Amino acid sequence: MRAVSLVPSLTEAVAVTLPGVLAGATDWCTHPAGLDVVRVGGTKNPATDRIAALAPDLVIANEEENREPDLAALRDAGIEVLVTEVRNVPQAFRELARVLAACGARSRPRWLDEAEEAWSAPRPPGRRRTAVVPVWRRPWMVLGRDTFAGDVLARLGVDHLYTAHPDRYPKVTARELRAAAPDLVVLPDEPYRFTAGDGPEAFPGLPCALVSGRHLTWYGPSLAEAPRVLAGALRAAGR
Repeated sequence: MRAVSLVPSLTEAVAVTLPGVLAGATDWCTHPAGLDVVRVGGTKNPATDRIAALAPDLVIANEEENREPDLAALRDAGIEVLVTEVRNVPQAFRELARVLAACGARSRPRWLDEAEEAWSAPRPPGRRRTAVVPVWRRPWMVLGRDTFAGDVLARLGVDHLYTAHPDRYPKVTARELRAAAPDLVVLPDEPYRFTAGDGPEAFPGLPCALVSGRHLTWYGPSLAEAPRVLAGALRAAGR
């Protein structure tokens, strides 16, 4: 089996479970460290000719992260494309199992069982908090409806205020975000790399939780430690 992954979290899942299966991955596929495969461009602009030259048996994609015209070009080249859809944590586990099976896994990896166990553990009781969750700046964009990251936060006791917005990633001004009066602002370090000097200053007086984007938005081996890592960052912001 030779596969190319166009999704960073799925790249990590396949690489740690089935070493040697991946022939190519995007420039954004940073985990596991030292992954030695052909790089095929970005998630939104993969080099389809370079992918075809690798003669993969399967290309792994995601309906949100990758563009349909690129996937269509790969299918036209005779390449099988598996497209995942991940909008919540249970769906992530189902899709991970499907991807790994398609790549030749004969059994579930231990990390996947550990991740499911971590997310099935009861969360400590406590007051639910509200948040806004910017994912981009210039313009400001936030989590809206029906997102994996939104479901992750909800399971940790944080309800983001744009969950009912008609757009999945609405553009909202910083003034509007402040006026929404959330309990805290959750700032991941990807896709936009928010830091203590680039984000919190836009929300004076509001607690800001700087969190790992990999733990908030990736659905792969990081899911096993995500509840602990994210809960710690959210608690620290509430102090």
